[in-house]
Amino acid sequence: MLISKPRHRIAAALASAVLGLTLLTGCSDDVSCGLDQCTVTVQRETNAKVEVLGVEAKFISADDNTVTLDVAGEQIQLTKGQQAVEVGGLTFSLSSVTPDDVKIEVSR
Repeated sequence: MLISKPRHRIAAALASAVLGLTLLTGCSDDVSCGLDQCTVTVQRETNAKVEVLGVEAKFISADDNTVTLDVAGEQIQLTKGQQAVEVGGLTFSLSSVTPDDVKIEVSR
């Protein structure tokens, strides 16, 4: 059965909307999500953790420019202004580090 072009476009739009909602449901209170990227805010406290897009990230330590996380069982270091790190099927980059929290950009 062939689908006409207008119906094909509607089906594609609906599929994109469902995918977007699926990505958003993977976010928790410490996460602000768009369709293909989330901003994760992790408090600089011991054992802070957040789940984003089905992957758990645990805060381990931070200094002025570098953050160490445990993501999906793998320890990674993110440095402000440096290239993103891919782990668990997601890409992580450090957005900012303050005395109170750490902001990390996560994308698929």
